[in-house]
Amino acid sequence: MTQWRKASRSATSDNTNCVEVARLARNIGVRDSKDPAGPKVALPRAGFRVLVDAVKRGEHDLP
Repeated sequence: MTQWRKASRSATSDNTNCVEVARLARNIGVRDSKDPAGPKVALPRAGFRVLVDAVKRGEHDLP
C-alpha cells in the first residue's frame, strides 16, 4: 500500500490546497489531496528534486 503524506510546504490556513507525495519503488508520486482518486504524477527522483527547487524559486507561482 502506498503511503501518501502532505508536503510540508503545501498546507494553508484553511488546509484545503494541499499536495501529497509518496515514495514509490522508482519514483516520487504527487497528487492533489482534495482528489485522492484523481490523476497522479510519478516523477523520477531527480526530476522531483528539479520540480521542488523550481517551486521554491517561485517559478510556478500563479500571477
